[in-house]
Amino acid sequence: MVASTSEKVAYLLRAVNVGGNRVPMADLRALASDLGAQDVTTYVNSGNLVCVPPGDAEDFGAALTRGIADRMGVTTDAVARTGAELRAAKDTYPFDIHDPKWCHIWFFTEAPTRTAAAAVEAYDFGDDRLRVLGRELHLWYADGSGRSAVTAPRLRRLAGVPGTGRNLRTVETLAAMAE
Repeated sequence: MVASTSEKVAYLLRAVNVGGNRVPMADLRALASDLGAQDVTTYVNSGNLVCVPPGDAEDFGAALTRGIADRMGVTTDAVARTGAELRAAKDTYPFDIHDPKWCHIWFFTEAPTRTAAAAVEAYDFGDDRLRVLGRELHLWYADGSGRSAVTAPRLRRLAGVPGTGRNLRTVETLAAMAE
């Protein structure tokens, strides 16, 4: 599922550096290093951390979220994926890719139940297209994410598990960084 201690892992943080949830990337890198991570790097200013975690990847993600809350006062979720998992999610993207910035993958902390996945797919999101595949929700925004009815609170309510989304360009970059 997620990496052993010698494998790089990407941690996708939910809702940082938006709406007042400020998490400076230099501080995030310092926190990860203080928690024992190796080969620590970040990508853009939206909460993407890649590192070799000390020990279990999920345990490190939990420690990271606690550290962010303690040091920076921001409540978030850290969704862990290896480079291979990110690449597999991108490679299974089920919709035609016309513009990668409108093609997103929402990474859940765990797979939603079948009932919850069906509720997400059945919800009327207008012209946007969605498909749940395991721990990922594949999205194609018909008119861009800013005008979409697909929102984080709605997805959390329907799916019953937290997560965070990234466009395909970011998924590709993070996969390469973590491989």
